[in-house]
Amino acid sequence: MEISCIRHTDLPHASRLFTDFLYHYDRVATFYGHRPLSPSSYRAAIEKMHYPDERRAALVRALRRSNEDSPSLELLAQPDTVAVVTGQQVGLFSGPAYTIYKALTAARIAHQLTEQGIRAVPVFWLATEDHDFEEVNHCRVFDEQHRPVLLQVPNGAGNQTPVGTIPLRDVPLAALRQALSGFPFGDSVAAAVEEAYVPGQTLGAAFANLLKRLLARYGFVFLDPMTPEIRELTAPVLRKALDAAPDLTAKLLARNRELEQKGYHAQVHVEPETSLFFLLENGKRLTLRRSNNHYTARDRRFTAEELKDLADHISPNALLRPVVQDYILPTVAYTAGPAELAYFAQCEVLYETLLGRMPVSVPRSGFTLIDDRTLKLMKRYHLSFQDVLRGEAVVRDQIARNLVPPALKQRFGETVQSVARDLDRLREDLKAFDVTLAAALEKSRAKILYQLSKNERKAANEALRRDERAANDAAWISGLIYPQKHLQERYYNILPFLARHGLDLVDRLYENVHLECPDHLVIHV
Repeated sequence: MEISCIRHTDLPHASRLFTDFLYHYDRVATFYGHRPLSPSSYRAAIEKMHYPDERRAALVRALRRSNEDSPSLELLAQPDTVAVVTGQQVGLFSGPAYTIYKALTAARIAHQLTEQGIRAVPVFWLATEDHDFEEVNHCRVFDEQHRPVLLQVPNGAGNQTPVGTIPLRDVPLAALRQALSGFPFGDSVAAAVEEAYVPGQTLGAAFANLLKRLLARYGFVFLDPMTPEIRELTAPVLRKALDAAPDLTAKLLARNRELEQKGYHAQVHVEPETSLFFLLENGKRLTLRRSNNHYTARDRRFTAEELKDLADHISPNALLRPVVQDYILPTVAYTAGPAELAYFAQCEVLYETLLGRMPVSVPRSGFTLIDDRTLKLMKRYHLSFQDVLRGEAVVRDQIARNLVPPALKQRFGETVQSVARDLDRLREDLKAFDVTLAAALEKSRAKILYQLSKNERKAANEALRRDERAANDAAWISGLIYPQKHLQERYYNILPFLARHGLDLVDRLYENVHLECPDHLVIHV
């Protein structure tokens, strides 16, 4: 694999909070518990961890059913074993490609810590509680021409249903197989998905089954927070959060102001009446709104004490969820994407109040994968990665310019230089005769040179029109690297890459997770 590194500051839509976290950590240190990418941070996090043996035993019992006799679960049962955690919403067919990249980063950290004498296992938190079905009911793959294909499942459960509990129906397996049919490994990838997405399974179970298949050699323990045994484990910290709710909200409001005063953004909007909790009831996840010491859900009203009695039916919001996670797990590090890292800048105040500790926040590895043909085309047309990130129209324009016959291209250049030179001499003569005429000529000069440039672009576009293959090349390059002006890893699912390069691509990507490097990696596969 050929690799090049791209700083996140050179990628579109990267937030200042995220880039400072990666490259200028001292600017954001007050928002996080530990410096990322520093080996000493893991030991510092462990020193602050006080994880009771009885909680560990209860956790292992709760995980036994879904993980069976996993060797990693046996390791987790041992005293002093720590967890390297990551997680993701249970999106269709594993969601965006970065789901796999997050998992591989966590696995790499766990392996590195174990080599250093710190026994660690990777844990994947299945975000089955989330109730935004529209975020998880679809994914995008591409066909052999790099044309995006949207795959989607319908919602038969209605709103406010935790997505992980929704039974599968009308799964687009045939459409997936058709989209991947042009790739060498399309049939084997489609077969692996069909084994995971069996009719009658829930979205959460199918997602976990596929990840277990793709990540089989990395020893993940999978945790579903919707299981009754896990809900029982979370109850104590949720009761503590209910007791401290007014103080927690005040601290979050103060943290948001602090972030904004320093020029950063608050990922989650918080208001004085914002609740950190949802109520799980009759298969729904109901929003709880707080007013003083009371909470309302639809037309019902609860006191904090009443909700504490229902703690095993309380679901945390996006800011409280990581704290709940790291209460029930001996988490030394959490592997996160840019949005999650922004969450952590806010919920650090919740960690300090409720746990007195915080794991190391580690940025996940990010990849853009380029095949042989795409790399050859980029070299042929003198396109850089940054050129492609400017959008397909720019790619088409640059390809067009490269298609103009060299003699014609040279003549345009010579003409522009000659006209500009003659106009400059004429302007100097006019200055001596009449300065107003010289000023008028300057305006005309810009128009004349613009028209010449416009004609050069028209010639380039005509060359592109005459060369249909080149137009297709522009679509091919942009369709793979920057589809619809999105980074590849955020727009596409991992499956078409596996269909093109083989299921062992996951293992090859694991070897390219470089924990010391925070940059985005462009990889020629």
